[in-house]
Amino acid sequence: MPESINDLYAFDRRIHEPARLAIMAVLWACESADFKYLQGATGLTKGNLSAQMKKLEKEGYLQITKSFKGSYPNTSAALTKAGRKAFEEYRKGYLKLARELS
Repeated sequence: MPESINDLYAFDRRIHEPARLAIMAVLWACESADFKYLQGATGLTKGNLSAQMKKLEKEGYLQITKSFKGSYPNTSAALTKAGRKAFEEYRKGYLKLARELS
């Protein structure tokens, strides 16, 4: 085993959880997304998506915006600068580890 396997312990645990990783990956690829789109893209239940988004917001990785589209409430999310930077670092580390293990 390469020594880099120990790098797994250095991954940002705030992102590494699968549901949060899925949310971060979707938002990394776009400027922002509404709740319904995120739910479809990640396959998460409404409750789990909402809970994970709140955790990411608390960490400063996600900005949640509540508004109305016509007379309907709309929740959207976007990565903050800190969130985008954290995901890029996570992604680089993961890709480096994957290359070393193959």
